[in-house]
Amino acid sequence: MPERGEVWQVDFGITQKVRPALVISMPYADCDRALIGVVPHTTATRGSQFEISIPTRWLSEGAFLVQGIQAVPPKYFLRRLGKLTAEQMLLVEGVFLRWLAISVK
Repeated sequence: MPERGEVWQVDFGITQKVRPALVISMPYADCDRALIGVVPHTTATRGSQFEISIPTRWLSEGAFLVQGIQAVPPKYFLRRLGKLTAEQMLLVEGVFLRWLAISVK
């Protein structure tokens, strides 16, 4: 089961193809829908304030697109590519909170 902080190859279907995505949700319980929240990685960056570039040796140059958050069933997760560090996850979380206009005090 994909875990928070891991980056997986995910099949997003015809519209977005297979691409890396960062798992940002917590594990779901038996009573929850079997969906995993992800932020897709793109190599077609625009310099948006909602893109976060996190260099790793196992990802192409690009960025995680926070505005592209989606919920995906587990069957579309193809293979694990790696895992972000706690510090890298904090960077993604910061961009996500800014996009949602949530301030943490």
